[in-house]
Amino acid sequence: MYYLHSGLLLWRVALSSFFLTHGMSKWERLFADEIKFGDPIGLGPEISLFLIVLAEVFAPLFVIMGFKTRWASLFPIIAMAVAAFIVHGDDPFRKMEMALLYLFGYLLLFLTGPGKYSLDYLMDREQR
Repeated sequence: MYYLHSGLLLWRVALSSFFLTHGMSKWERLFADEIKFGDPIGLGPEISLFLIVLAEVFAPLFVIMGFKTRWASLFPIIAMAVAAFIVHGDDPFRKMEMALLYLFGYLLLFLTGPGKYSLDYLMDREQR
């Protein structure tokens, strides 16, 4: 069991660290004078950018810590589903491949949970 929980910790930290680097440029765009960002689902560029910053900056930080991991992983799952199937839906597979990798990576964490080496596990133990 040690290997399983160590593997989940490694997966959470590596996946979210890589994903977080994608979000930092969007974080900077959030504070620009003029927001220029796509609007793939019709919410407006400002709201779309805000939601993608939640998915690519704040949610990965929660996942790294293992705090509310299943809930936090929903944001990247939704964002990457939109990226893969709406933004890159008509593109060749190689254009949607990265979004699909992140989508399935976070889907794995949603299904398995964060493992023993997480704040979720510690908080659950304290409540018993």
